[in-house]
Amino acid sequence: MPFSRITSLTNPKIKKAVRLRASKERQAQGVTIVEGDKEISRALEGKVFFQEVYVCTELFAGTGEACLAGREAASRRLLLDRLAASQISIYETTKAVFSKIAYGDRQEGILAVCKTPRHSLADMRFKGIPLLVVVEGVEKPGNLGAILRTCDGAGVNGMIVCDPKTDLYNPNVIRASLGTIFSVPTIVSSSAEAFDFLKSKGVMVCAASPQAQDVYTRVSLKGPLAVVVGSEDEGLSDFWMKNSDLQVKIPMRGCADSLNVSASAAILIYEAIRQRGIKNIITQFPSL
Repeated sequence: MPFSRITSLTNPKIKKAVRLRASKERQAQGVTIVEGDKEISRALEGKVFFQEVYVCTELFAGTGEACLAGREAASRRLLLDRLAASQISIYETTKAVFSKIAYGDRQEGILAVCKTPRHSLADMRFKGIPLLVVVEGVEKPGNLGAILRTCDGAGVNGMIVCDPKTDLYNPNVIRASLGTIFSVPTIVSSSAEAFDFLKSKGVMVCAASPQAQDVYTRVSLKGPLAVVVGSEDEGLSDFWMKNSDLQVKIPMRGCADSLNVSASAAILIYEAIRQRGIKNIITQFPSL
């Protein structure tokens, strides 16, 4: 299918896309970069608003040793067809131009500029027994992305990011989540707002801490629950430790005193799933 072609590195659209590498520019424009076919497909399914898409056919279709297997090639062609059918502006670029706008090292030949989703706690709806994850002060995009992938895989109702130290829609978070940030209801709020919301919904707050007395397998996680994990360096703040209904730890047998925050979150999430049974987790987020 024919698309408008951009070959100049100084094209105004390309220069504008390059500026989106900076967090301040993304926030000022209210947009972010979504790169990769899986990530873009999930953004499309999540009804994210696309401003434009850039495609380098040579990279996207694969050539020579990078030639894609039949199923993957067909999947990528279908993605282009879906984008075109949605009347999204698509621009074909040269390899040099695409390399200039690409954010990560894993260039798949497709990149989108999308409006940053804006959700609030008031949008969140539950059916069944709620299971949520609260992440406080996490700094590393890779950890946020990994937690989102776990939330998606486990069918968690939503994730609340409190007092973040990184842009939630940083392209590295999107990439690390494999686009599941668009499938998991994700809210940014202060810790106090999140706590008030959880209490108003009758959700028990479970704080993860290496200093806790109870091992996570010895407490009941069957009821409405929010698993709360803290930053990589500092753990949870006094606010969450003082206001939690229970505190749990993951036993450590070696010299390290704790696990990576994304690993800790995954263990606690799946323990809650094990205790209550996967069929009891029903996600409903109609307003998004």
